[in-house]
Amino acid sequence: MGRVPAVSIVVNEIFGPTVQGEGPSAGRQCVFLRLGGCNLSCHWCDTPYTWDWKGTSDEKTAFDPRKELHNRDAGEVVDELLALGTGLVVISGGEPLSQQRRLRPVLKGLLEAGVTVEFETNGTVVPDDEIITPGVRFNVSPKLAHAGDPASKRIVPAALSKLAQTTDVAFKFVCRTTDDLDEVGALQADFGISPIWIMPEGKNVAHISQHLSSLADEVVRRGWNLSTRLHVLAWGDKRGI
Repeated sequence: MGRVPAVSIVVNEIFGPTVQGEGPSAGRQCVFLRLGGCNLSCHWCDTPYTWDWKGTSDEKTAFDPRKELHNRDAGEVVDELLALGTGLVVISGGEPLSQQRRLRPVLKGLLEAGVTVEFETNGTVVPDDEIITPGVRFNVSPKLAHAGDPASKRIVPAALSKLAQTTDVAFKFVCRTTDDLDEVGALQADFGISPIWIMPEGKNVAHISQHLSSLADEVVRRGWNLSTRLHVLAWGDKRGI
């Protein structure tokens, strides 16, 4: 592997080995690179410590960016991720594509080492051509009305259209009730997004089980995929695991 250029990225935490908890790679061993900062403010966000400095999320905690955000050298990040020794790195947030240009050397270093990369994105940032490359999957989670942000902020047609055209992509929607599925269906019709995974909202086992049970039959009827949240079922809402 060649030398990684000196670029700084804003990191919240690096942790693993753990397992990917959601979507098509659920259960696969991985390492997480969680970045800081987000362009949305979902009420039920399960990682408000990456962006909520005013306590506006359901958690009602004003997190301290001086404690949560760390400027890290890209080369050091690559070395730390590779040292954790898994074949999959999940780059999450926050919204990781907000730092996509700074992430290019990280992506290059990981791919050269034979590591697969998954971006967890909210689908509001148009991905650069430079990061659409073999070995990279986009797990796109457009936010529905119940997340709280206006549609003009959480639905960006140019971003969804480009992501839908990539060769390795999955669209993952956080849902609470079957009414949410009509909203997903409308987005599918508007943007031709596929494949679709429906995931129950919840930060604990009780909420996930409740929502999963109410959604499952209708998800199957519509021909979509169903995902749970393995990390919550296994470890609750613990951080860094």
